Amino acid sequence: MSVTVTGTATAVEFANTNRDRFVEELKALLRIPSVSTAPEHKDDVRRAAQFCADELKRIGLENIELIETATAARPGGHPLVYADLRHAAGKPTVLCYGHYDVQPAEPLNEWTSPPFEPTERDGNLYARGAVDDKGQMWMHVKAIEALMVAGGGVLPVNLRVILEGEEEVGGEGIAAFVREHGERLKADVALVSDTEMFAPETPTLCVGLRGMIYTEIEARGARTDLHSGMYGGAVPNPFVALAQVIAKLKDEDGKILIPGFYDKVQTPTDAELKAWKALPFDEEEYREHEVGSTELTGEPGYSTLERTWSRPTLDVHGMPGGFIGAGAKTVIPAKAVAKVSMRLVPDMTPAETFALYKEYVESICPKGIVLEVRLIHSGDPIVVSTDNAYVKAATEAMREVFGKESVFVRGGGSIPIVGDFVRELKTPTVLMGFGLPDDNLHAPNEKFNLSNFHRGIESIIRFLAAVGA
Repeated sequence: MSVTVTGTATAVEFANTNRDRFVEELKALLRIPSVSTAPEHKDDVRRAAQFCADELKRIGLENIELIETATAARPGGHPLVYADLRHAAGKPTVLCYGHYDVQPAEPLNEWTSPPFEPTERDGNLYARGAVDDKGQMWMHVKAIEALMVAGGGVLPVNLRVILEGEEEVGGEGIAAFVREHGERLKADVALVSDTEMFAPETPTLCVGLRGMIYTEIEARGARTDLHSGMYGGAVPNPFVALAQVIAKLKDEDGKILIPGFYDKVQTPTDAELKAWKALPFDEEEYREHEVGSTELTGEPGYSTLERTWSRPTLDVHGMPGGFIGAGAKTVIPAKAVAKVSMRLVPDMTPAETFALYKEYVESICPKGIVLEVRLIHSGDPIVVSTDNAYVKAATEAMREVFGKESVFVRGGGSIPIVGDFVRELKTPTVLMGFGLPDDNLHAPNEKFNLSNFHRGIESIIRFLAAVGA
């Protein structure tokens, strides 16, 4: 049974009538501090998983299951949430993906309102996870609920839902599940809403994502911390060593100095570059209001969009170790750690890139220092095809909602599971996101524009109805 135009209108009307309830439900989910990287929030992550499972059951989906991903080697694994409804004979199967885990909220003092007390201001909902990805995941759930009501408990498509709790820490659990139990996620198309619109009022489909490798470099010097007055000048300092190593990873223009690093970088097509140049992008507006720096930096010869969408990067995220308390402590630490990541583009692979990086870092190890280079997690870069009926359904759905044509962009971030869907499951993937560039994902004062939240729900209703038509 497919949803007719009348049924779609009924689903949209139901969604519009229940806007306030949908937002209040989202607020309840946002109050759960499901920070996947923090062991002290392990129970909160599970509580968020159960919250999602209970809602999927309430709206009428079947075969609800919390799938455990923790193993002896990975005791900190968080559960997957699975549900399905497969009674639409002869209709395509859609796999809806989202994640219920969130980034840490620190630094807390930079939040205008507490990160886990969702607050509405100026048409936005502020909270950690508001746009990444609880709010966008909730759009899927509410669109499904609206279609269930409109169809009398029958959807226009066959449906599978998989929600993960480890996207923000690399997605190892779901990647293993896809490799070992891929048949349980078999679908004709996957729908992912964990990306953003290029600009306000601009419906957007993301057709490419950078991959990544996240690493740690641990530098060890003396056997124990030492007094800098008694030993300074005679013993190696791990922090200084890390600074010396990091300084040799990139030059002043932003070019990465690892030998062979750029050998497999794929250049975008001329058509893609032409389309990017036609986008309404104001570099000065981006610098001043979105970034807030005095100047933009990066590889010479590339535009800002090229640098963020189709060029690889290397960044340092933190250097824990030594003394960081108030006041002074003249200690030379025995060890220090630098957290370093790289964003990858087609046709780079995480394994090959990490091998090049590790070999180079070890080759520039300062005297008296022992370095350990560790891979924490990784994900492949991906460019998805736009030549299929599902992309057409998505663009038509958003045209109905926004009244204009969609633009096609790449994203600078990484969603590791998308590569697995395409490569392991051979499932075309539609990346239909409704965040905005200034939504501060991963930063203080993360928000989600509530108008986009509601338009996202309607777009997904229309997309699922069109796929099943």
